[in-house]
Amino acid sequence: MLRTIFTALLLLQSSQILAQEPITPADSPIIIYQADSPFDDVKMNLELAISDRGMLISNTLHISQMLERTAKDMGKGDKLYEVAESLEFCSVIMSYRMSSVHPANLSICPLTISIYTKVGAPDTTYVSYRQPKMLGDAAAVTADLTKLLDNIVREAVE
Repeated sequence: MLRTIFTALLLLQSSQILAQEPITPADSPIIIYQADSPFDDVKMNLELAISDRGMLISNTLHISQMLERTAKDMGKGDKLYEVAESLEFCSVIMSYRMSSVHPANLSICPLTISIYTKVGAPDTTYVSYRQPKMLGDAAAVTADLTKLLDNIVREAVE
């Protein structure tokens, strides 16, 4: 009996680890994670993952609403998302570090993480972020920023 419980726990942990891997290659310009959870649940997890690190979400871009609102004017009729939003936020510490390396790196801020569901598949939610690329001797700060974004997203899709 104990062996069965132990095996079940290992399988559960293994599936959680697999679920936390991106569905894009590591060198992709955009990293995408997938969660088999509704949009609202993943969004709440994402908001908590950001705020738990002492950062404030400064803006929520309602991408799907904007595309639907403007589609007719542009001669487009296909709905692209069930729902899609991008959350903008900033880390003062990372902003300072990025700008210290090169002043133009302020263009990386605000940080943005997008969350969306595809048409017809509302229970599969995708969370994505852009791989940061910076000017100057920025290898260390780029690695730290990537790790920050990745940890936030992983926490959101758990």
